[in-house]
Amino acid sequence: MTTSALTTPTADRRPPALGGFSPAVLLIEMRRMLRNRRTLLFTMVMPAVFFLLFGLPQRDETLPNGRQVLAWIMVSLAVYGAMVATTSAGAAVATERALGWSRQLRLTPLHPAAYVATKVATAMVLGLVAVVIEFAVGAAAGVRLPVSVWLLAGSAAWLGSLVFAALGLLIGYLGPAENVMQFMGPVLALLAMFGGLFLPVEMLPDVMQRIAQFTPVWGVGQLARAPLTGDPVSVGVLVNVLGWTAGFALGAARLFRRDTQRV
Repeated sequence: MTTSALTTPTADRRPPALGGFSPAVLLIEMRRMLRNRRTLLFTMVMPAVFFLLFGLPQRDETLPNGRQVLAWIMVSLAVYGAMVATTSAGAAVATERALGWSRQLRLTPLHPAAYVATKVATAMVLGLVAVVIEFAVGAAAGVRLPVSVWLLAGSAAWLGSLVFAALGLLIGYLGPAENVMQFMGPVLALLAMFGGLFLPVEMLPDVMQRIAQFTPVWGVGQLARAPLTGDPVSVGVLVNVLGWTAGFALGAARLFRRDTQRV
């Protein structure tokens, strides 16, 4: 038996680069998610419809710094669209677990971490699409802002949605597959309401204002609107965003390890 014959099987078993993470797999995930009509409705269409319904009647109103109220509503609903998109993409792992896809993946060279990375990347791409659509609708409806505000607010709304990508993964590994997003949809709407996306936190009762600062939505909303309102980004806002992201991510990682140990 030759040396090459002995080494060939070992070479064939070498793990793939990046654990199997690839743009091709990411593209397949994106196509699959975009074929889901319910995903398109709640992440791409509904926030734009909300903007037209509640924003256009306030077209001529302005914020204290002279910016349009219409722009405030646009940025807030962009955050909402991104959070729903990223949560739903992350929570898709619940369905795949129920179908036994996790067990099938364990038979392939795909590393579990690469699988999770693909889910997070898919969620973030969907979140970006949601933000771009909301901003496009806002621009068509008459929102006028400096380029720097468009870029900073959009980037904050998009990057902040990483909080909810982690939340989606946590829910996906925690809950059953049946009707995950039917349950999470109303929960996200309530978080958006009490976190200051559907109306300014200042309009809520004092007790609710204090509670709002501890919701995962509040920090992202404040961060995304800061370029628009000119308000400084406080330490509390950063702690809120980073703390919830870390908490959801650690919880998802622990459940992920438990899940892969079972399969």
